[in-house]
Amino acid sequence: MNISQTLFTNTDTKLDNSQKRSRLAVTLGDPAGIGTEVVLKALADPQITQNLDITVVGSKSLLQETYLHLQRQNHQNSDLLIDPAKLTILDVPLDRSIESQIIMGSGNAASGEASFAYLETAIARTLEGKFQAIVTAPIAKSAWKAAGYDYPGQTELLAMRSHVTKFGMLFVARSPYTGWTLRTLLATTHIPLRAVADTLTPELMSLKLDLLVECLEQDFGLKTPKIAIAGLNPHSGEQGQLGREEIDWLIPWLEKERDHYPNLQLDGFIPPDTMWVKPAQAWYGNILEPKKPTIQNTADAYLALYHDQGLIPVKLMAFDQAINTSIGLPFIRTSPDHGTAFDIAGQGIANSNSMKVAIALAAELAQQRQNLPILTMQ
Repeated sequence: MNISQTLFTNTDTKLDNSQKRSRLAVTLGDPAGIGTEVVLKALADPQITQNLDITVVGSKSLLQETYLHLQRQNHQNSDLLIDPAKLTILDVPLDRSIESQIIMGSGNAASGEASFAYLETAIARTLEGKFQAIVTAPIAKSAWKAAGYDYPGQTELLAMRSHVTKFGMLFVARSPYTGWTLRTLLATTHIPLRAVADTLTPELMSLKLDLLVECLEQDFGLKTPKIAIAGLNPHSGEQGQLGREEIDWLIPWLEKERDHYPNLQLDGFIPPDTMWVKPAQAWYGNILEPKKPTIQNTADAYLALYHDQGLIPVKLMAFDQAINTSIGLPFIRTSPDHGTAFDIAGQGIANSNSMKVAIALAAELAQQRQNLPILTMQ
């Protein structure tokens, strides 16, 4: 896939030398995982770095150490890694006692302390105006917890440090088969399944829908989008036989939102087991039946009501392409949709494609925001 031609917005805007270069911070994530490797591989690709000001945020000593280790592991393909000496690095030095405890392939309190410090530094500098976007390599929540930081994930820390209470996790991917763009927002994120029905409220649903509508216009140039909304229960409750949430409050909520957004097409509540059929067809196209007409009438975005309802189909279709972008923040944040992969860390075999797409999307969204006024929801 040619990353430089991967466009996610609804405009023809591209970065060129005549425009202001977007300023991106790229954090290394957990230094015991594959974050450093995928960053070094991604930034070795000139298609990714052209016309961008990229600063790597992490420990310079660990970055250099990992680079040398990966060169020894995969010396025949060492040209796939960029030399840290060629990078702009915002050094986040660690106490020697902490750095000495970081072991490649094994997340622990020390690696959690490091990844937390990297992200906090990137957030602080971005809020100061040094960067327009943050691209985060993966962290391990268990390592954060071991280090004493009890956050559900990076998204929540980003929101807290930015002093915002309205935020969401939007997953974006562009199909390498058809060019169609999948956008999926989660209404609830990192909570137990049994807590979903109690956590969902009309207020929360309105908050997430408002965020999605604002993001689609501000970051993707979609002013009158079509949004598909999943039901909560199997068959969307089947008239109350399989759960009453749809009848009791979700359908009345949707009717009010349609009055609030008369120019939008809000489709719901679509049974969760069938909502993803058209997106899958649009994603894969006519691979097996080239003469069959391409699927039409797909939504511009999909609102899933809980974590696995949205992310199982996203990862089935777009595991190496999907990007997590945090919406509702005063700046852009993207991240690869994969974890630390401790089991392959340090072996030189990690796939950097998702990191490349995360950087490309951050750059494009930054450019889109430069060309549009800041929007606020009424």
